[in-house]
Amino acid sequence: MKKSRAWKVLWGGVLTAGVCVSSLIGVTQANEPRVVEFTQAEISRILSHGPWPMSWTPDVTNRVSGNTHAVDLGERLFFDEKLSVKENVSCGTCHIAEYNWTDGVKRNKGQAMVDRNTPTLMNMRHHRWFALDGAADSLWAQSMRPIVDPRELASNAAHVAQYLRRDADLSCRYEKTFGVSPAKQDDEAVLVGVGKVMAAFQETLVTEFTPFDTFRDALARGDRATAALYPREARRGLKIFIGKGNCSTCHTGPMFTNGEFHDIGVSHFIDGDSKKVDGGRHDGIKKLTASKFNLLGPYNDDATRASATKTTHVKPEHRNFGEFKVPSLRNVGYTGPYMHSGEMLSLNDVVRHYSELNVDRLHADGESLLKPLKLTAQESADLVAFLQTLNMDRAPPWRGKEYAHPPCLLGAKSAADAHYAP
Repeated sequence: MKKSRAWKVLWGGVLTAGVCVSSLIGVTQANEPRVVEFTQAEISRILSHGPWPMSWTPDVTNRVSGNTHAVDLGERLFFDEKLSVKENVSCGTCHIAEYNWTDGVKRNKGQAMVDRNTPTLMNMRHHRWFALDGAADSLWAQSMRPIVDPRELASNAAHVAQYLRRDADLSCRYEKTFGVSPAKQDDEAVLVGVGKVMAAFQETLVTEFTPFDTFRDALARGDRATAALYPREARRGLKIFIGKGNCSTCHTGPMFTNGEFHDIGVSHFIDGDSKKVDGGRHDGIKKLTASKFNLLGPYNDDATRASATKTTHVKPEHRNFGEFKVPSLRNVGYTGPYMHSGEMLSLNDVVRHYSELNVDRLHADGESLLKPLKLTAQESADLVAFLQTLNMDRAPPWRGKEYAHPPCLLGAKSAADAHYAP
């Protein structure tokens, strides 16, 4: 009887004034191990990782963001190998739906081997900077980079524009999206348009509810029965994540990332070659500020230019060398290999890296908050068990690459209106 009253009081504290000092989350059978306790401060940290999904409004820098015609055209072009100069690869070559929009390999190959692991495209609409080095300040600008990168599609504005002009169906869909035919625009404007429709497509890729979200929401509303279903090892791992592991310092909020850049002691050398160095954020800022496609440039559709404030104030500093973007941990179990280099094959390897961290590998003015966690084998297993609860219960849903749409007709209602309806 006392235990029941304790549950009621403790949960009531969570939901009202927060005056309780701890909350018991777990099963109550006599033969089970002791339940996991969370302090009120820990509960607040847990609740800060939701709710999910996050609210979203179309990107003001991209006038076709959220446009069903743009999503339709963007999806088609995303998988179209004819955008590449050799017509042999597409964006979908490295970003595969069944692999959570990654590719499952250390580094992939377009026209040549790339330097970094392929990041997921899930939840990109919530990001502030794009690419592992932050070299793009919008999703549409980032979508253009692989098209013109000589190691990936190795294309150019002239090739892209000529292809859309020659293909009557694509040209029609472009005009439905932008209100103007690609034949009436210069090559560069058509390339930017392709980047913007691809961004519109990628904005539709959002992860679904996870076991953690079920637990987090149950905790928020005081649902003891539902919270008790969350695995014991995951609860222990969660306690490490927000406590001893200090993981939530960088993996914050509903997205489990602060969206910024850090040096975590992973090698800066590409394949161990001391002559091939990846400067990370330091080089990314240089690329960003030099690009005419950044938000300070002529292709930003935000007339106020308020969206460009972040770009105005960024500049490379020595401490940025070797920093890479903190990844979202949502669906993290589906995105291996890990790190910008793809050198860690499993979540166990990632946890071991932080447990046995070599602080000498951090540059002098780098991350002072990182220290070896020195986790026990059980703690490491518990932390991995928690991370696995950030995965959706099934493979990422996707509409598929087969199109049953009728040919595009100007002035006619598009099948995309129904196909991409919310």
